[in-house]
Amino acid sequence: MATDDVRAVQVAAIQHCATRDVAGNLDAVERLALEAREAGAEVVMTAEAFAYIGPDRGKRALLEPLPSGGPILDRCRQLAERLGCDLVLGGFHEAAPDAGKAFNTCVHLDARGEVAALYRKIHLFDIELADGTELHESRRTAPGDALTTTRLPFGLLGLTICYDVRFPYLYQALADQGAVALTVPSAFTATTGAAHWHTLLRARAIECQCYVIAPAQHGRHNDRRRSYGHSLIVDPWGEVIAECEDGDGFALAVIDPARVAEVREQLPCLNHRVAAASLQPPQSGARAACGD
Repeated sequence: MATDDVRAVQVAAIQHCATRDVAGNLDAVERLALEAREAGAEVVMTAEAFAYIGPDRGKRALLEPLPSGGPILDRCRQLAERLGCDLVLGGFHEAAPDAGKAFNTCVHLDARGEVAALYRKIHLFDIELADGTELHESRRTAPGDALTTTRLPFGLLGLTICYDVRFPYLYQALADQGAVALTVPSAFTATTGAAHWHTLLRARAIECQCYVIAPAQHGRHNDRRRSYGHSLIVDPWGEVIAECEDGDGFALAVIDPARVAEVREQLPCLNHRVAAASLQPPQSGARAACGD
């Protein structure tokens, strides 16, 4: 991995509690982003659904086309310019060609407010939990179909969103494309977050030997939905190096491409992978050899 044109950079993962109040949500993001910039962040990232969480009819009313955008994207462009740094919007409600659906899209704005990259969430969250939580993302959301990386001062960032974190092959493919960091903006439910959030994020960091940056929603959005919080930044060894446990705030840590190179050199497991297609199926009656 070439490091001559990249450097260590402080990154902030913003945490807030979005509701149906779009203006209030954007006010909170702006306030926290400015605080993070003052604290030294050169890249600021927001959670999934940062501008709105509420009834579908409300979401449909505020969908915007990308990359041209509308009032929400315009305000975010102005924020990126005001910050003078890269702004990664974790989950933007994008108008899709199918009038009945939207894309859940991660948007990278550069320091001039220009759209540098778009990633449309591939894996959609359809679940009914024992605590009564029901989410059926596929009813109103169209899936994306493309891997996306984007260049930041520390190197390539692989873009994903929330439920994607349960599908390791996606992250391995982004690492293969040269990503040194992976973003997982989320609105993880309180139930699944308590059970799986830290484990999944640390696992993706360890197996890909990348930083993982996970800005998250927290708290009660409405009577039916509550998010786990705990925005995290995990280093390529799997250590949590920054965490915003609860409430509005941000996790702040240095993303250092030299640390990625160091971990990959010490434990070169990315070079030891064997393609699944090359493996033979098990033979009937054969005993597997055991090893360490």
